[in-house]
Amino acid sequence: MANDTTTEQATEPKTWVQKIVHEIRETVFTIAVFLPFWLVFSTFVYELRSIPSESMVPALQVGDRVAVSKFAYGYNRHSAPFGVGAWFIGDDASDPSNRVMGSTPRRGDVIVFQHPSSNKVMIKRIVGLPGDTVQYRDGLLFLNGEEVKRELVRTFSYVQGDSSRMLRTAAEYRESLPGEDGTHLIHEFSDNECLDRTPIFRVPEGHVFMMGDNRDNSEDSRASSGHPGMAAAFPDAWNCRAISGGEPAIGFVPFDHLIGRAETVLFSLYSCRRAEGAECAAPRLWRAL
Repeated sequence: MANDTTTEQATEPKTWVQKIVHEIRETVFTIAVFLPFWLVFSTFVYELRSIPSESMVPALQVGDRVAVSKFAYGYNRHSAPFGVGAWFIGDDASDPSNRVMGSTPRRGDVIVFQHPSSNKVMIKRIVGLPGDTVQYRDGLLFLNGEEVKRELVRTFSYVQGDSSRMLRTAAEYRESLPGEDGTHLIHEFSDNECLDRTPIFRVPEGHVFMMGDNRDNSEDSRASSGHPGMAAAFPDAWNCRAISGGEPAIGFVPFDHLIGRAETVLFSLYSCRRAEGAECAAPRLWRAL
């Protein structure tokens, strides 16, 4: 009889309070086990980033989830989450190459970086390296005085992803930067748009020059207001627009602001509003950049 009583007590159903407590314990245990692994992985190996704007179309669409290599260019004060990088690497803003195991990026790399004048995290393509001269002349890119060749692929129409929902017609070109592995696609509305005419920029040591692939829908290193001493001679009005909302322009991006290299579109939550005569981007799953 004693054994029967013990069995009945052991198999007695849990109350709803006991079930809730059990679930909470399991959840806390799971978080306690996996959180350190996630922190180490996202700090030193890869992290997942979402794409918030159309500045890198067609390579990246709004809603894409991108795997970013944190070790591609070494580690700096902006690489680690929650600002802990400054604890281990230092916060010397006067040294743009203040990195651990640092390596030099390459032209054509798609980079996630910290905006030099704000806490905003951005993603663009590297066009200019230290010592390069970069200029836009009537919609054509010149690097070190030489025109970067582009080949027209097609023209097409699409619905712009911002609040205007405008139907835009764009040209798609295939472009190859000196030293780039392969080619990439760029979009332009015309050769007479905002930031299609710029002064000559010389990239200083320890910095890079960033541009979006959606050339006429990207606020990037071309905006002269991001370059001290140049804004007075070449105001952004000369480039035909000011930086929206008064936000500081990017200017040259220091090496120690590079968070990582975008390598793969893992999946996408991209949604497209179809319109007559417009097209939508193809679905993307595990696509290399």
